[in-house]
Amino acid sequence: MIVSTVRSGKIALPLLFSVVCAILSTSAGYAVTFVEVAAESGIDFKHTDGESGKRLFNEQYGSGGGLFDYNNDGYLDIYLINARPQGEQADTPLPTNVLYHNNGDGSFTDVTHLAGVGDTGYGVGATTGDYDNDGDLDLYVTNFGPNVLYRNNGDGTFTDVAETAQVADAGWGTSCAFADFDNDGHLELYVTNYANYTLDAHKTCYRHDIPVYCGPSSYPPQPDVFYHNNRNGTFTDLTQQSGLLSIPAAHGLGVAIGDTDNDGDPDIYIANDQDFNFLFENRGDGTFEEIGLLSGVSCSDTGKAEAGMGVAFADYDNDGKLDLTVSNFQNETNTLYRNEGGNFFIDTTIIAGIAEHTHRYLGWGIGFLDYDNDGYKDIFVANGHTMDNIAEVDRSTTTPQQSRLFRNLGNGEFADVTAQVGEGFALRKTSRAAAFGDYDNDGDIDILVTNWNQTVDLLRNDGGNQNNWIQVQAIGTKSNRSAIGARVKVVAGELTQYAEIKSSGSYLAFSDLRAHFGVNDAENVDLLEIRWQSGIVDRATNLPVNQRFIAIEGEKIASE
Repeated sequence: MIVSTVRSGKIALPLLFSVVCAILSTSAGYAVTFVEVAAESGIDFKHTDGESGKRLFNEQYGSGGGLFDYNNDGYLDIYLINARPQGEQADTPLPTNVLYHNNGDGSFTDVTHLAGVGDTGYGVGATTGDYDNDGDLDLYVTNFGPNVLYRNNGDGTFTDVAETAQVADAGWGTSCAFADFDNDGHLELYVTNYANYTLDAHKTCYRHDIPVYCGPSSYPPQPDVFYHNNRNGTFTDLTQQSGLLSIPAAHGLGVAIGDTDNDGDPDIYIANDQDFNFLFENRGDGTFEEIGLLSGVSCSDTGKAEAGMGVAFADYDNDGKLDLTVSNFQNETNTLYRNEGGNFFIDTTIIAGIAEHTHRYLGWGIGFLDYDNDGYKDIFVANGHTMDNIAEVDRSTTTPQQSRLFRNLGNGEFADVTAQVGEGFALRKTSRAAAFGDYDNDGDIDILVTNWNQTVDLLRNDGGNQNNWIQVQAIGTKSNRSAIGARVKVVAGELTQYAEIKSSGSYLAFSDLRAHFGVNDAENVDLLEIRWQSGIVDRATNLPVNQRFIAIEGEKIASE
């Protein structure tokens, strides 16, 4: 074996990671594979950006979707967002967003028309949360144009109330999220906006005299929007009053919300495209302070603003603090920040083994998931270029690209296991959003991936459930009903893990609100603890594994 370099007293080279990964995979005694099952499951969705042939600036960013249980039957349903032809090419019938009902047997049924959620706007992203605390999940959709808020009627149908709720922002919304920023038991709404672009102002850009999609610097950024929940079904735009406009706007694409400083209220991280990223610290008085540069999470370790796309919070080293990962443009590498406490992060991208496996790819949807239930959170990233003709100007890359999966080795390092996890990861598509959840309720995390002008992929996890696990559905009473912001702790054997329930992360997408924990070979859970935003703490001890639990705030934690 040839050793190429040494860092921090440890041998570090690509070959070593492959060897370590192979050893760990063999010692596990089983293989985890991902199988693409969208078509056979009844999901026939294909995204379109309108395909104008003019390379309109807003076409290249694709669209999102996600996983949520809209009818409270215990199975995750799928919502997918579409765009439409623009300008003089717009015609009827228009493409629509699509809602697929999970039938509970591995198949899905298109219920878009019945549910009333077939928006025909130029769709971009979405999030979900119970903003009116009535016991079912509502749906917010961002568009290039007026956004939509679908209130869940509780009978399988939705009503668009964006205008009456005063959240129909008419800019270019991208990622968005619900969170209870003031701990009053009601969800606020944060909408990330991208650029001040109109079809009338469209420019044609070139590389080496070849027409290409323009980059973000071609159009000025558009400020984000922060809506405060008035507790009566309406919201108030408090963007200015909150201090979020105290710094210049940036080209926002991804948003992740979590309590990064463990002070009891959620903070906001924004991944910006070729602008410095933002970390807004929640000051607990209705205002925020931008501390990204001081915290070490605004740019690369060389001080360069990167093309941030997707973003996710999770505690990957099981120390009780939310860490951070950001997907970036090709040749920039994705970034991994370890939370050191005190509002300070360290860029661990290189020493964790992420840099060498991501610099050749253009990343979008990203997330932490424990795909093999070993008790350590792994990283998935969906890749695909922004230029449909990139091979004409750069022969070193392609427009469709492979998604990547990085296994957490439990020692601060990750191994690229993409080649070892089945045919689902052999696909090469122009991917964008990624959402995570156990759609078939078999105890391991599956992955939903959207693709630009292509069919969607549903990657079923086969084998992850051979290690033990638990899932927790939290229901707030004093806190918001969705329990977004609740902090869950699980102790099982030698493992102690933490997760925060959230509606944000990845890129243009939303994931299962149930908290999932792999517990490796532990035969019971010694402690399950939930710290709600209200301040209430609920605990249960000596719980069986391989079960789902319902945790109602202030009441007994019970198996489903």
